[in-house]
Amino acid sequence: MSDKPITVTSPLLPPLDEFVPYLQKIWDNKWLTNNGEMHQELEKQLAEYLGVEYISLFSNGTLALITALQALNVAGEVITTPYSFVATSHSIWWNKTTPVFVDVEPQFFNIDVSKIEAAITEKTTAIMPVHVYGNPCDVDAIQKIADKYHLKVIYDAAHAFGVRKEGNSILNYGDLSVLSFHATKVFSTIEGGAVICHSEEMKHHIDNLKNFGFRGETTVEEPGINAKLNEVQAAYGLLNLRYIDEAIAKRKKIVELYKILLRDVRGISFLPDQENVISNYAYFPIFVNEAEYGMSRDALYNKLREHNILGRRYFYPLISSFEPYRNYPSASVENLPVANKIAKQVICMPLYPELSVCEVEKIVGLL
Repeated sequence: MSDKPITVTSPLLPPLDEFVPYLQKIWDNKWLTNNGEMHQELEKQLAEYLGVEYISLFSNGTLALITALQALNVAGEVITTPYSFVATSHSIWWNKTTPVFVDVEPQFFNIDVSKIEAAITEKTTAIMPVHVYGNPCDVDAIQKIADKYHLKVIYDAAHAFGVRKEGNSILNYGDLSVLSFHATKVFSTIEGGAVICHSEEMKHHIDNLKNFGFRGETTVEEPGINAKLNEVQAAYGLLNLRYIDEAIAKRKKIVELYKILLRDVRGISFLPDQENVISNYAYFPIFVNEAEYGMSRDALYNKLREHNILGRRYFYPLISSFEPYRNYPSASVENLPVANKIAKQVICMPLYPELSVCEVEKIVGLL
């Protein structure tokens, strides 16, 4: 067994020799950005693969979130979760809108639907839930609340590439869904992201917003932003898409091995499978019950690092505890008991297609 660090993730890198022909085509076309051939082809192939009708590629997932809020004219307050990466709430803040935090439910740690209505005020215009670890939220219940109060729903689906519920892409729920194609994600364009929408009109609107607000060569209709995905990254995505099913299948085997080896370890728990959901096996978080395990989460985290096992406390700290948000009334510990508890117990274990059986056994042996 090598002593090299075992990182929490590792990018899906397609064979370099297969990438070169894509680069040669870009060099031949002399077209590096602005909706080029590779960009258009990746949108087409992703829409087909994901089972969605309209998709707009972005240079990263954060700009995709910011633009999604802009596209729906979201203002005032947005109900969201504290248990996510900070891009979720930052995108709300950058739109001069206030995030209102609601606690998470105790099984999959998605936003607790039973707490949403109590957080709605006359200023609320939208809900931004997160499919945490790629496990779908209670989309039907969220939509019912949104319809009742005339709210928009934007899903932060950064973890949910390829996830299906009852045979349907999870990305088809809500008004918009936003993906991340960061290097650490299941599917990557190195950096990148996408907005999924449900009409040609909305796609055109989003496409214009990410290109400075231009409609045609000489007309700017609204203040947009520059968030376009370039041709090199689109080409990388096209090649990665050829390997994504194989990569997800390998992730599944690793997760299954973790579960078998960890099932009898007292004080360590992991998430159950969701019924009627096809997972992408994006993450494998464990949760440490200090009283039963005999060691705190942080002590275990540091002990693993001593052995070059570089897990990640994901998500810790909570968004609500960071300086920009900690003074919001909805950020109080009393308002978010489940999220605060889980944030102190979680460690995401290493998980990527090239992780070997021996490495998993080493990790579990240390646990």
